[in-house]
Amino acid sequence: MSGPRPVVLSGPSGAGKSTLLKRLMKEYEGVFGFSVSHTTRNPRPGEEDGKDYHFVTRESMQEGIDKGEFIENAEFSGNMYGTSKSSIEDVQAQNLICILDVDIQGVKNIKKTDLNPIYISIQPPSMEILEKRLRDRQTETEDSLQKRLEAARMDMELSKEPGVFDIVIINDDLEEAYEKLKSVLVEEIQKVQDAQK
Repeated sequence: MSGPRPVVLSGPSGAGKSTLLKRLMKEYEGVFGFSVSHTTRNPRPGEEDGKDYHFVTRESMQEGIDKGEFIENAEFSGNMYGTSKSSIEDVQAQNLICILDVDIQGVKNIKKTDLNPIYISIQPPSMEILEKRLRDRQTETEDSLQKRLEAARMDMELSKEPGVFDIVIINDDLEEAYEKLKSVLVEEIQKVQDAQK
């Protein structure tokens, strides 16, 4: 695969990945593209097939996984999720930096491929701050909040393992975290901008 290196972004829910990504995509419009994930869950109100997710049956997704068409996949609450090679290639064909927002399991799966992305982990300053951020959203039941916090604890531990990520950004100060994120991607952003001239 040629073109700019893809970016694998990981980190627990509430660490601030979405906020940082939105800002990056706004500042560098036409530089980044998202790979559209596949899922077997039903669309939520307002979600579009092919834009938010590729909504597929469990059978067709399992068939794709068996044929090696997915770079990573996982199962959450009885639904399958995954990133297909073709959805990454679609973004790369437009000479954009492909962003993959995956969990730590996805990171480990991608490590086994020849994708060669830049691995970035966005982490909260502490579990206490993360819990406060998640509670302030008021979108979770206590049960699902506890599951997210447990997943976050594991994520934070694994992000400390040497060699898993190229950089771990602690999102304590949004401005600082954003500048760090940009500095890691400056070379790839430049490649895309040069190619667009």
